[in-house]
Amino acid sequence: MFRKAALVAVSAALLSAGACAPITSYRGFQAIETAPKDIQAGTDTKTTVRTKLGSPSATSTFDNNTWYYIAEVKERIAFRKPRVTQREITAIRFDPGTETVERVDVITLEQGKVVAFNGRETPTRGRELTILEQLLGTVGRGSMLPRDDEGAPGNRPGDRR
Repeated sequence: MFRKAALVAVSAALLSAGACAPITSYRGFQAIETAPKDIQAGTDTKTTVRTKLGSPSATSTFDNNTWYYIAEVKERIAFRKPRVTQREITAIRFDPGTETVERVDVITLEQGKVVAFNGRETPTRGRELTILEQLLGTVGRGSMLPRDDEGAPGNRPGDRR
């Protein structure tokens, strides 16, 4: 009896410890043969970079001579919010005339900045309806069948002028 209780306690402890293990997800660029930071300035060109690394994750909005390779690792424990544990952005800048690599910049999570987005919403016309107004709002407004003049141009649905 003691052995069964000990076995149940040990297996419960192992299951609970396994449930707290983080779930890791990898997103973005995953280096297979060559890492983006291994690209050398002055020797590699756009063609060799595309051959070694593939297509970039993103290009610069205003200048097609800057390519970005972005990789991110997130961990989530049970029901908690995912947390970014590692981020690496490699920016490769090309010379516009010769298309050779001008410089390679690596930006990690520690060097990144938090961008504060504006949480305000654009106001809309009208007002918000409560649940009761939505459920009982059509009671007493007429029949369920459409009227002949509702589909006429210039008339708003439900307008009784």
